[in-house]
Amino acid sequence: MTNLNGKTVAFLVAPEGIEQVELTEPWQAVEQAGGTPRLVSTAPGKVQAFHHLDKGDTFPVDDTVDKTDHASYDGLVLPGGVANPDFLRTQPKAVAFVKAFFDAGKPVASICHAPWTLLEADVVRGRRITSWPSVQTDLRNAGADWVDEEVVVCESGPNVLISSRKPDDLKAFCTEIVDRF
Repeated sequence: MTNLNGKTVAFLVAPEGIEQVELTEPWQAVEQAGGTPRLVSTAPGKVQAFHHLDKGDTFPVDDTVDKTDHASYDGLVLPGGVANPDFLRTQPKAVAFVKAFFDAGKPVASICHAPWTLLEADVVRGRRITSWPSVQTDLRNAGADWVDEEVVVCESGPNVLISSRKPDDLKAFCTEIVDRF
């Protein structure tokens, strides 16, 4: 497995609505590879994760988007859940935080519904990507090349963009995160 020693990876989430397994499995993969994951949100305190529609665990926030920037991180992971990216895309500072990773050429990974935040940042045009199936029309309308694949690694832009469809794809998603970050 690739060594991520010295690498710090931001996990951007809303205060609630995160699909827990899409946060915890990539987080563990980064830690197991020697990297340092940091939980970034729009508000301090704790965030509420979910198992689909049922409340899951809470997780402490390390940084907020108004008090940190992309320069503190080597990569960005965007977990899914329906409510999580839907909230994030309405928060200008969260959208700017995401866009800054693309502008700086840093790797970004998104899973499930997370590309909604990428759409708002206007960073998917011309990029090959996958997502939860209900997001495909939004992605295509924004100029992305949407495909139905377990994991997609797109290098045809300013950065590496890794995407997966759903929790069943997490093994492949986590492997690519570790390999590409």
